[in-house]
Amino acid sequence: NMTYAEMLQMLTSGRGIDYAIRFIEGWTVQEALAEFSKHDDLVKDVELSLDSVRALLNIEQSNIEGWLFPDTYYYSKNGLLSDLLKTMHQRMLVSLNDAWAQRATDVYLETPYELLILASIIEKESALASERDVISGVFHRRLQLGMRLQTDPTVIYGLGPDFDGDIRRRDLRTKTPYNTYVIKGLPPTPIALPSQESLIAAAKPAAGTALYFVSRGDGSHVFSDTLEQHNRAVRKYQLGKN
Repeated sequence: NMTYAEMLQMLTSGRGIDYAIRFIEGWTVQEALAEFSKHDDLVKDVELSLDSVRALLNIEQSNIEGWLFPDTYYYSKNGLLSDLLKTMHQRMLVSLNDAWAQRATDVYLETPYELLILASIIEKESALASERDVISGVFHRRLQLGMRLQTDPTVIYGLGPDFDGDIRRRDLRTKTPYNTYVIKGLPPTPIALPSQESLIAAAKPAAGTALYFVSRGDGSHVFSDTLEQHNRAVRKYQLGKN
């Protein structure tokens, strides 16, 4: 967010703040680019395509998912798309490096990029801020034990435009690089734009023993240590059986 000092400087410089554009945590990079296209007052000096943005920002990975920081950004009339993209990317780099520097000694991650991937999954799984580091702890323990992550948001991302809003049993069996019910370890790229909070949660997982969690349907989750406990929670909260 723009600080008061930055806002004051912009106003006194005569540029003025004419427009705001908001990017939601958990959006995909495609959704972010679609949001840019709605703002006619922004000069599109770079093509709104994944390849063009990758070239502009000099992103090493072939998939640029996760590399833009979600927040509200401000620009003046005739502001440049390229400037906003560079700002968003720079903020993600700074936030990622900050989280990586704070990481716990026992995190099961080898690179900042793996942290970005895990943070994006935590972002999609966490409706409550208070659960981010707990969910991170579950994923870290599963990675350490060689268990599959088995997280629906990665499956949905892998389905892409084929996803119709309902995840089916066959979807969990369909082999894609993002199906964490099939593959071991992390998916190859992030699946969304993670917030600062999810980056920190990925770097600093909560201690605990839980290996499973299931949604209660109100945004919160039930965490379980054993598959038996987890199956009971699934029956109660997902299937409506006691």
